[in-house]
Amino acid sequence: MNTIYFDHISATPLHPLVKETMINFIQHDNFGNPLSQHHIGDAAVEALEGARGQVAQLIHANPEEIVFTSNGTESINHAIKGVAFAKFKKGKHIVSTNIEHQSVARTLRVLMRLGYQVTAIPVDKYGLVNPKDVEKAITEDTILVSIMHANNEIGTIEPIAEIGKITRAKNVLFHTDAVASGGNIPINVDELGVDLLSIAANQFYGPSGAGALYIRPKTEIFPLIDGGTQENNRRAGTQNILGNVGMGKAAELARMEMPQRTEHLLKLKKAFIEKLNTLEEIHINGHPELSLPGLVSVSVEYVEGESMMIMLAGSLRASHVLIATGCDYVTAQGTLIFSFGTGNTLDDIDKAFAALNKSVAFLRSMSPLYKKK
Repeated sequence: MNTIYFDHISATPLHPLVKETMINFIQHDNFGNPLSQHHIGDAAVEALEGARGQVAQLIHANPEEIVFTSNGTESINHAIKGVAFAKFKKGKHIVSTNIEHQSVARTLRVLMRLGYQVTAIPVDKYGLVNPKDVEKAITEDTILVSIMHANNEIGTIEPIAEIGKITRAKNVLFHTDAVASGGNIPINVDELGVDLLSIAANQFYGPSGAGALYIRPKTEIFPLIDGGTQENNRRAGTQNILGNVGMGKAAELARMEMPQRTEHLLKLKKAFIEKLNTLEEIHINGHPELSLPGLVSVSVEYVEGESMMIMLAGSLRASHVLIATGCDYVTAQGTLIFSFGTGNTLDDIDKAFAALNKSVAFLRSMSPLYKKK
């Protein structure tokens, strides 16, 4: 049985050239510690800093502004908790949204238990944040705004640059979770106006267990891990050199191949949505234009949630993102997320839709509420 992989939003396979780079790194007996004061340590430093430069180029930053982390979740935790702990004397108020990834939402819940206040901005039916709502939410005690760049469930791309202008005018630090967007759509940290930005390698054909945090110079942020002087005293612990080398190569390839990848993914997305629109009582979630090129979220009405989970690999849990956009709990349970990759084809789209169509027809035939038009 051939498997068609449509879950690239969770993890992407290693790009062949990334795999080749990592294998080559291992075969050349690169095992040194960058802090070691000898030529083996120097080789590790050279590899690490080369990768840092490649990641920096992907988001139009400077190498010294990049801190390597173990993944996107650590990057997000470092950004939010790091600022909260560094600026608690100024205030304990943070502005975010009600559609953030759990790595943001749960981090904020921990801070709330420590006495911080969080204002969650609502979104419209497409999952879009209104920058004016962000501006209204900022107070004298606000120390950080954290709003995701693109939503990992519905694909909507937020107006980060507009929000960045507001935070700069208000002199408030701004973090964006760009894990879903990093390496998949163009990012320029200066144009976005962010002070902190989180990305992860396994979202753009790099290795799992490798992430990065962009930190704008002079940004007050507290290190979460104590120990050595690694990462310019911002993140202690011996670096994952192999993972970082892989992330660097993946970043370089993402920057070079992005136009071709985007064209391919948009072709797949358009073909799939055209097929989905032939079904009755379905809803495509997210913004129709301001959206990630390779992601489609579709809600199927009159299909019981548990059956969708079993037959179509959906989730029985009603997504907080869909609920925030006004979707009812029953419909939210009948939702599937398809995220395409460079290795997918139009033939894969045809096969996936055929399986989806067959499953939906079967499940609806058992529904006492569904009446075929």
